[in-house]
Amino acid sequence: GAGLAGATAARILAEAGKRVLVIERYRHVAGHCHDYRNEHGITVHAHGPHIFHTNNRKVWDFVNRFTEFCYYQHKVLSYVEGKFVPFPINRDTICQIFGVDIPTYEVSDFLEREVKRSKFNTPPKNFRDVVVSQVGERLYELFFKNYTIKQWERDPEELLPEVAKRIPIRTNRDDRYFSDKYQGIPKRGYTRMVENMLNHENIAVMTGVDYFEVRDVFKPELTVYTGELDRFFDYAFGKLEYRSLKLEMKTYDVEHYQPVAVVNYPNDYDWTRITEYKHFLNEKSDKTTVCFEYPLASGEPYYIVMTGDNMEKREKYMREVSKLEVSGEYLFVGRLAEYKYYNMDEAIEVSMKKVLEWIKR
Repeated sequence: GAGLAGATAARILAEAGKRVLVIERYRHVAGHCHDYRNEHGITVHAHGPHIFHTNNRKVWDFVNRFTEFCYYQHKVLSYVEGKFVPFPINRDTICQIFGVDIPTYEVSDFLEREVKRSKFNTPPKNFRDVVVSQVGERLYELFFKNYTIKQWERDPEELLPEVAKRIPIRTNRDDRYFSDKYQGIPKRGYTRMVENMLNHENIAVMTGVDYFEVRDVFKPELTVYTGELDRFFDYAFGKLEYRSLKLEMKTYDVEHYQPVAVVNYPNDYDWTRITEYKHFLNEKSDKTTVCFEYPLASGEPYYIVMTGDNMEKREKYMREVSKLEVSGEYLFVGRLAEYKYYNMDEAIEVSMKKVLEWIKR
């Protein structure tokens, strides 16, 4: 694949003197972070918003070889009780929801009191337990419960506690979604960045080709696989579940549609969030393009589904992966191939690590 994990692997192998063929089923590179400029001069992320953020200096230095980044600090609002409030939950969110005015040093005590009034399992058995144990039942009901039901089509109590690990809770007034040291959006887009990664004399790229239709044609020294884990093994242990999205793009004759790039809708409407793309690169246009996201049970695989059943199947598949990786003929890298949630920087980091170890070996 020619997504971030595959492109990183290709570049490192090419620079180590290997001849690399990249096979990509899409007709473009960059996978799910593919973007393009539309007729209004707005850079649109075709598969929903992608914000690059990392604390890993090696990863940051690596991607900066292939693109210049625009300074961008991601801010998200949540539409709750008829108003826009900061999300993740911070001091200002609490003040707006509870109608209080407390200093930051009192936020922890306030949340502690909310938690004491709530019921949950300790240690946590599921997603709900983790969130309620941090913020209490009222904030959980307002911001997390219905959003999770919309996103996963499941009661939050059916999801493993690990799903909640990515949710930050702040006791200060920091209203940025990410607090990583390095953040930004590629100045000319992710697709251009990946094209630059693949622009090497040792790399050839085939787009619009399904790997499974051509794999018998090649006898490579190494295959770096970034596709769906269960498909590689012909669903031997059963199908793994993925969540998909219906993305509805709309262009309006206004300069701005909403105050920030992303607004979550946990309780109202059928969509989970709206993204307004021009905020990312501060692009100027008298029109604006926005994207409404509707979760789907099937379609293009975007998110893994962390239930006990899926994780058990994953374990079985990953035992087979270990055997193949020990042989030195295969590496499985990325969100789909490892059935694991990765941020973009993590996909790059794992790809770098695995490929460099393979080269050394």
